Amino acid sequence: MLLEYYGYIKALHLIFVVSWFAALFYMPRLLVYQIEAFHKPSPEKEILGKQLKLMAKRLWFIIGWPSAVLATFFAVLLLIANSALLQLGWMHVKLAFVFLLILYHLKTHQMYKQLQHDDVRYSSTFMRLWNEGATFILFAVIFLVILKSSINWIFGVIGIFVLGILLMLGFKLYKRIREKNPEA
Repeated sequence: MLLEYYGYIKALHLIFVVSWFAALFYMPRLLVYQIEAFHKPSPEKEILGKQLKLMAKRLWFIIGWPSAVLATFFAVLLLIANSALLQLGWMHVKLAFVFLLILYHLKTHQMYKQLQHDDVRYSSTFMRLWNEGATFILFAVIFLVILKSSINWIFGVIGIFVLGILLMLGFKLYKRIREKNPEA
């Protein structure tokens, strides 16, 4: 029965994966802004803080969590409909990365909750680096799904490290630009 709707289920899974990643890309950015607003003088601190908390809350509970739950739900349906996928090595590696993504989501939720209570435990620099976590997982999963190889994913991981180095260099360059021009 599920097999005849496989294409629809897969399409819904992909739609919610894209939505989930959109939330995971944007939430840490909002948290960066919340941290930076926390260190501003009054009344700017209170005005920005209130608006950023509202934006984060809406993003997280209207897009982030529903997309995570629905992407996972449709993924389970896909695996039930085509259980042979569970015998493939690349799928095991992909599921390991999905597990990391869920941990990333849960840790981001913890950070979100802390900042909603003005509990600032991380620097904006740390949060900018944290923001790249979902990017690394996305690259790994896309390479695995497209190449369908548990061996060739190693080249994808090497690519992820190269991407990481490029992102860090870009991050340092942007930080220098921001220091010279805070409006950049």
